[in-house]
Amino acid sequence: MRITVIGSGYVGLVTGACLAEYGNQVVCLDLDAEKVAQLQQGNVHIYEPGLEELIRRNMQAGRLHFTADIGASVAHGTIQFIAVGTPADEDGSADLQYVLAAASNIGRYLNEYKVIVNKSTVPVGTADLVKQAVQAQLDLRQQRSSFSVVSNPEFLKEGAAVDDFMRPDRIVIGTEDETAKDLMQAIYAPLVRNHDRILSMDLRSAELTKYAANAMLATRISFMNELANLSEVLGADIELVRKGIGSDPRIGYHFLYPGVGYGGSCFPKDVQALQQTAMQFGEPLKILQAVHDVNRLQKNILLNKIMAHFGSDLRGLHFAVWGLAFKPDTDDLREAPSLVLIEGLLACGATVAAHDPVANDKAAQYFAGRAGLQFTELPMQALEQANALVIVTEWKAFRSPDFASIKKSLRSAIIFDGRNLYEPKRMKAEEISYYPIGREQILPHSSPALVVQSTAVAY
Repeated sequence: MRITVIGSGYVGLVTGACLAEYGNQVVCLDLDAEKVAQLQQGNVHIYEPGLEELIRRNMQAGRLHFTADIGASVAHGTIQFIAVGTPADEDGSADLQYVLAAASNIGRYLNEYKVIVNKSTVPVGTADLVKQAVQAQLDLRQQRSSFSVVSNPEFLKEGAAVDDFMRPDRIVIGTEDETAKDLMQAIYAPLVRNHDRILSMDLRSAELTKYAANAMLATRISFMNELANLSEVLGADIELVRKGIGSDPRIGYHFLYPGVGYGGSCFPKDVQALQQTAMQFGEPLKILQAVHDVNRLQKNILLNKIMAHFGSDLRGLHFAVWGLAFKPDTDDLREAPSLVLIEGLLACGATVAAHDPVANDKAAQYFAGRAGLQFTELPMQALEQANALVIVTEWKAFRSPDFASIKKSLRSAIIFDGRNLYEPKRMKAEEISYYPIGREQILPHSSPALVVQSTAVAY
């Protein structure tokens, strides 16, 4: 099939490359000429395992192309995927300006039947707005070409997006048009040969499904974080609780890991956007408001633990931070808990050395010009002269470190673990003061006053 993907961001690149892999002729449109030039050279601006190789392979095979020419992109594809950003507006609602601009551009050049597919995460009712935007341009041109609008939300996890696309657990297609439905099913047929995972429904149900899925996952995370905080007070172990409730098949183990709150491009904005939609229709979702509030507070949990140990004045102290991306296997810093932590440490007078396997450069850009902060190429380099190690992202490289080397590098053998990577018993045996989330805390052998030393590093 001839397919156009509008937007060469995260969703657009994964969608375009994966559809090309199955033999389709795909053109990806982006209005950023510099980005297009880089992509034409095979340079991918986001980190996603397997994506760069996939893009280069399909470009070499002549199935995947990049352009900034709107007219050419509309002419190319019978199927027009809209995969542009929908950032949160000031009130938390989804900003649809890019989606509607893409729809208008299609309408400006449309002269034969097209299927316009909303791949972007959009509020319920957006399909109607897309129809209106396209039709308005057709009316201006007195063009009578027909088109259909489809809702086909993405369910891609950053760090596993290529595999998620190739082996989907479900494909949601929302449309009232049988021709569009048949074309969409033909596109996805190679992905569901072993088991039909296509769910056909009306447009509004498809639009709501995406938000409902992310809201449910975010709810599980915030619920576990509240239970973790309660576990600390009660003397329970949240990891044992997690296993106890996860063994119930009605609950399962997914997204039950306590930590420092969720981040990324989806959960924060989608929870707020769904809440805004609900409020507009007079049906506020009280649970989602609590989910959002709990997550906001949880991002401060590590800083609170640090201040409980060292005091609120952190001047003269130096901290090592492992993990900057909001989750492993991505360089995405959007809404990352690490940003809240580092901002808090710097505001309290501390200095910071941070390391992330892939997100260092983006973090350096985010904090450009900030004093008291540096980024290291290796995780152990961040520990030099630090009063404590703080773990924010659960990269595999952090799971089995050399604790003897950690103790040797740190000024004080203290670890604040926001992802519960280590066992408290092991930390006790290693004589490391250990502060996990919702588990037994291994307290220091000496008082905080003796542990604290004036070791601030000037950058």
